Amino acid sequence: MVGGDKSAFDQLTPIFDVIGRTTNYFGAAGNGQHAKMANQIMIAGTMTGMVEMMVYAQNAGLDLPETLKTLEGGGANNWSMANYAPRILAGDYTPGFFAKHFLKDLRIALDEADKMHLDLPATKLTKELYEKMVDAGHGDMGTQGLITMYPAWHDGAQKK
Repeated sequence: MVGGDKSAFDQLTPIFDVIGRTTNYFGAAGNGQHAKMANQIMIAGTMTGMVEMMVYAQNAGLDLPETLKTLEGGGANNWSMANYAPRILAGDYTPGFFAKHFLKDLRIALDEADKMHLDLPATKLTKELYEKMVDAGHGDMGTQGLITMYPAWHDGAQKK
């Protein structure tokens, strides 16, 4: 699709529908990449929120499955929590999406934000957390492996 040709997108939509759940046309070349970065920025917030919630709840002595069940019924419900929290509880850090690839995306998102003169402090912090994870040799874990970087997760597990 040279130059964001909408007619080419329309012709290819039946193929896109086979390989993806939703398809959207964002216009000129590069706009789809910006949409992906917007997605990664949102996921950055939900992943850090979920991980810190689980560390906090465990160290507060709460029953984690019951806590998750309660949170799923309210405003805290999100895809990351529904899909990754049970895997964390099972000690499953296999990747649905590699941490090292998520870090790459966060770097791209922040580079693009810099070009727009935007400051995204929460995304910067998430990038730093994933850098620590990757630097520690855990880049091949799934993004949910971020929880292993919190010593309080391990400390809480030892308390039980």
